[in-house]
Amino acid sequence: MQKMRLLVDSGSTKADWIAIDEDGKILFTTQTLGLNPEILKGDEIIDRLNDRFDILQNKNTATHLFFYGAGCGTERMKMALAEIFQDYFPNAIIAVHEDTYAAVYATTPKGEEAIVSILGTGSNCSYFDGKILHQKVQSLGYIVMDDCSGNVFGKELIRKYYFNKMPKDLAQEFEKEYNLDPDFIKNKLYKEPNPNAYLATFAKFLIKHKETEFCQKIILKGMKSFVKNYIKQYDNCKEVQIHFVGSIAFYLKEELQLTFDKYELRLGNVLRRPIDGLIAYHIANK
Repeated sequence: MQKMRLLVDSGSTKADWIAIDEDGKILFTTQTLGLNPEILKGDEIIDRLNDRFDILQNKNTATHLFFYGAGCGTERMKMALAEIFQDYFPNAIIAVHEDTYAAVYATTPKGEEAIVSILGTGSNCSYFDGKILHQKVQSLGYIVMDDCSGNVFGKELIRKYYFNKMPKDLAQEFEKEYNLDPDFIKNKLYKEPNPNAYLATFAKFLIKHKETEFCQKIILKGMKSFVKNYIKQYDNCKEVQIHFVGSIAFYLKEELQLTFDKYELRLGNVLRRPIDGLIAYHIANK
């Protein structure tokens, strides 16, 4: 029987799927909504899998599933998600890792030590010693943490708008691009699933208008917070490269470089998504 390995990189907003055979040939690619077990129930995860024909059609064909996901930082969440996947992919060997490992394998192809961070819908930061990940800050999720992430930037923009702190011209643009009706926003935040992913949709506005003084202040404040609260936890942060994965890091790379220059840090690889790097890693580590 041909081996079909499913490689999945999942954030809270979306999950990239690639199926490869034993030689690394791509059999299919697809994308689902994010599969974060911290904020989704089991039936919601199953619904998102069933929504993609390629996944549904191959649920009995897959021999391996390597899942790297947001919300998988604790053993309890890893085990809960692994059980769901084992029922869904009955013939597959299941391996569930936190999303940082996908970022590590994609940004450190030679296994060199580095600090590896994620700046997307959420945020994370770990030290990789070449073999093992070390994490000094355990994430408590989007409500109290996630510095410099899409959802935190989104929350900041909404606050600035409602507290009348946003420049008038930007506020008018903001009103054109988003439904800012209070009842609509409150329903999204408190009644519907994935409020963190909803908040992160506003970060696109920040990136689009990043040249303005207003947006620059928000961006640089967020990056300063991330450096102080996450990166500087590691005593050797000035001695190793610091890699990033995620759309926030990718589209705000210039601002990252400015912040790193200020703190005398070494910016390494900055990737929008790690899935392509995962292919190379899994071909090399069959």
